[in-house]
Amino acid sequence: MKYALVTGGSRGIGRAISIKLAKMGNYVVINYNSNLQEAQKTLELITENGGKGEILQFNVADINQTHSALDLWKEQNPENHISILINNAGSSADNLMVWLTKENWDNVINTNLNSFYNVTQHLLTNMIVNKFGRIINIVSLSGVKGLPGQTNYSAAKAGVIGATKALAQELGKKKITVNAVAPGFITTDMTKNLPEAELKKMIPLNRFGTAEEVADLVGFLASNESSYITGEVININGGLHT
Repeated sequence: MKYALVTGGSRGIGRAISIKLAKMGNYVVINYNSNLQEAQKTLELITENGGKGEILQFNVADINQTHSALDLWKEQNPENHISILINNAGSSADNLMVWLTKENWDNVINTNLNSFYNVTQHLLTNMIVNKFGRIINIVSLSGVKGLPGQTNYSAAKAGVIGATKALAQELGKKKITVNAVAPGFITTDMTKNLPEAELKKMIPLNRFGTAEEVADLVGFLASNESSYITGEVININGGLHT
């Protein structure tokens, strides 16, 4: 049994990924920041299907909080280590750049980009020592092509894409793969207020994707079958031109 950490695993894509990884036989550590009820629901869905896991609270944007929580988990699980890391936690604060506040810039960069460092760097040693790891970063169409009104979010996700490609080259000889998954329009709480009827006209498959479809791709990248894939950014967007 491998141990997987899914940041932002309480809802949406993170929940679907957590459930998928558990169905694959992994023990899943479900990270959440503030919504305990939703995190517990994710864990219930895992256990109902015969899977195993636990919830772990910390704010990925806070390096001290992140390290304290992960260190405590390691103390309580001295014989185990996290070998599958899904950097999924994120937030957005959309606005045109001319009206974008410094607070909204900093919050989005901290939650989406700095969190990648906060979590990943702290878990690398055990992956390197054990010569196995799967690091999968959930990025976005915004980080691939840029979207108006999301300069902060696009910058953060593009930063993670660059980090993915660089880190993959650093870790390849240690049998650790690093990849990114870039969803387009996926039906989640984050997209519920978007004009779906209009937006899906832009999508060749003429629909929004599902969180489960993203989770299936992440599950493949987390498996042994993906061992020769690293440094890639895989789009899952229904054919939107990127």
